Amino acid sequence: MRPTYDEAAESFREKIQAFLAEHLPSGWTGIGALDRDAASAFTAGWREVLRDNQLLAASWPTEYGGAGLTPLESVIMAEEFEKAGVPTGGSNDVFSIQMVGNTIIQWGTEEQKQHFLPRIISGQDVWCQGYSEPNAGSDLANLGCRAQLDGDEWVINGQKIWTSAGHLANWIFVLTRTEPEAPKHRGITFLLCPMEQAGVEVRPITMLNGESDFNEIFLTDARTPKEHVVGEINGGWAVAMTLLGYERGESAATTPVQYRGELDRLVELARERGKSDDPSIRQRLMWCYSKVEIMRYLGMRTLTKFLAGEQPGPDASTFKLFWSEYHKASTELAIDILGPDAMHIVGKLPSSAFATDGPGAPNDSGSWVGTFMTARAGTIYAGTSQVQRNIIGEMVLGLPKEPRSTSGSWKEGATS
Repeated sequence: MRPTYDEAAESFREKIQAFLAEHLPSGWTGIGALDRDAASAFTAGWREVLRDNQLLAASWPTEYGGAGLTPLESVIMAEEFEKAGVPTGGSNDVFSIQMVGNTIIQWGTEEQKQHFLPRIISGQDVWCQGYSEPNAGSDLANLGCRAQLDGDEWVINGQKIWTSAGHLANWIFVLTRTEPEAPKHRGITFLLCPMEQAGVEVRPITMLNGESDFNEIFLTDARTPKEHVVGEINGGWAVAMTLLGYERGESAATTPVQYRGELDRLVELARERGKSDDPSIRQRLMWCYSKVEIMRYLGMRTLTKFLAGEQPGPDASTFKLFWSEYHKASTELAIDILGPDAMHIVGKLPSSAFATDGPGAPNDSGSWVGTFMTARAGTIYAGTSQVQRNIIGEMVLGLPKEPRSTSGSWKEGATS
């Protein structure tokens, strides 16, 4: 249940702490203290520092530009970076390095590794994720985006939506339907597609907080070389699931740290606003404390399996469901503590559109109201709470499955 940090692990932790002390600016309090433009500029420069010190893509093998860190070392690095309030990469590196880079290492050909991995490290290729569609979000296997082989190229037609940071990317890894007559989870192919072509259109989606971190992407006769298949043709579902698993170990380590830091700010907010002696507020703060502690133990369970080399299973849905539903309630409490001041935004909005505001964020209405709006999205992205409950019920508890549809976007265009 509790991950073991031996003497060698703690020595590595000290090494990472020394690196942070050496390279962070004097007086650094965390990226949450910066506005969006300043945070973006810092992140770009910080990425170069990590690259120059072989701490970008640190878990990759050394022959591909990584540091060859063990899973435990990668987790320790993620923990220390989270505590210090600094990112482990650039704005799109969760897609470029953590997702598609690791997937290419596992599933790609040697030619794909030699071509794409150095370009990811250098920042020449910046990636986004082409998974969700208007009719295939949590039910991802319902995807209808088509790809057909035309000579030496795949021709792609369809739409992807909720593409995080798609406006910053020049490559997209895209799930496509290449065999419409095959069963739903088959006939899917994982393609690597350049975005800088006439057949790819990116349209920003304005969110509740006024930002546009999500996009919809239209592919109209977009083309990519036939060699840009990762894994087997019509075998892309296994590749897609592998990719989604790569973020689970790190998030199990960092998510509880994020929410404990946010809870400390929430308690301080109650004190600053003279609400810490209110019995109702105190009761709700204690509820938050108990949930963050449970989250810590859930994270330990996931992390222990990750460090043992186990692939994430359906029980990982428990962790996602837990933190996203918790965050709705905790940010509602923040709004209640702010009272009428929540209607008047003071200060900057959060530097991130996902999860908590960053370490060092000011304890003002701008941060908390922005986080309150962000928390609503947390119960939708990466699988809605409703779908997580279905997974837990059917695949963990063994409850009867819901009826499955035999038609949908994946069937459109099929001849039978």
